[in-house]
Amino acid sequence: MKTLHLGASGVQPVLMAQNLPLVLIAGTCALESRDTTLRTAETLQEVCQNLGIGLIYKGSFDKANRTSGAGARGLGLHEGLEVLAEVRRTFGLPVLTDVHETIQVPTVAEVVDVLQIPAFLARQTDLLVACGQAVAGQVGKAVNLKKGQFMAPNDMTPAAQKIASTGCDQIILTERGTSFGYGDLVVDYRGFQIMAASGWPVVFDITHSIMRPSGKGDSSTGDRAFAPALARAAVGVGVAGLFAETHPDPSRAISDADTQLPLDTMHDFLRPLVELDKLVKGC
Repeated sequence: MKTLHLGASGVQPVLMAQNLPLVLIAGTCALESRDTTLRTAETLQEVCQNLGIGLIYKGSFDKANRTSGAGARGLGLHEGLEVLAEVRRTFGLPVLTDVHETIQVPTVAEVVDVLQIPAFLARQTDLLVACGQAVAGQVGKAVNLKKGQFMAPNDMTPAAQKIASTGCDQIILTERGTSFGYGDLVVDYRGFQIMAASGWPVVFDITHSIMRPSGKGDSSTGDRAFAPALARAAVGVGVAGLFAETHPDPSRAISDADTQLPLDTMHDFLRPLVELDKLVKGC
């Protein structure tokens, strides 16, 4: 079982493996503003320090796969990376963001610790290889491959092997639900064990798994009331980490407003999950 060491050059290191204490990957869905990002990062850092778990701050500089072309997309590449660099510098946190095109990869890899491949692009060979090449040999950096809604858990191993073919062995696999019918996602909890057999750490994306894609016609919806139960089940299986999007005021979020967790509830949301993780892993 591989252990990932995330964050380098003065950044608080985060160790992630299937048998190690839970790690949280969290932040707002889209990077909306400098102030919102710094406020969210500061609060999450306090929560995770209090609970004794590692934190990787996430934020998307571009939500390139919005349901509608009119949907807000975030700060954009250059301003978004500036804000993420400030989070890294100010709070000493490893940071994560999505990449959508191979041309973005070298620039983004200079700033962030984890390159994330969105679920819709999980089998795009050129993008996977480019991310692997950018991270291979870089201490403290990794690639997070999100499972496509259209993929079985077994399909993730050959997808991850595309990244590994570059010499990169710092890979995270993230479950985010599987398409079910015409508007729902379902989580197959067998998939965590199947994906963990690859040797790479497996993370559960809570807030994307409770979405109803295109549920509002021109945008997605979902029900955050299901988040605690799904998260408990995943931790009970024994995941390496949890992925959650959170916002100071979800109703005002520019994307995923119905599924982002309120920032002021994160401590109470996570506390029982951390206790369950200790029980499951014996650590």
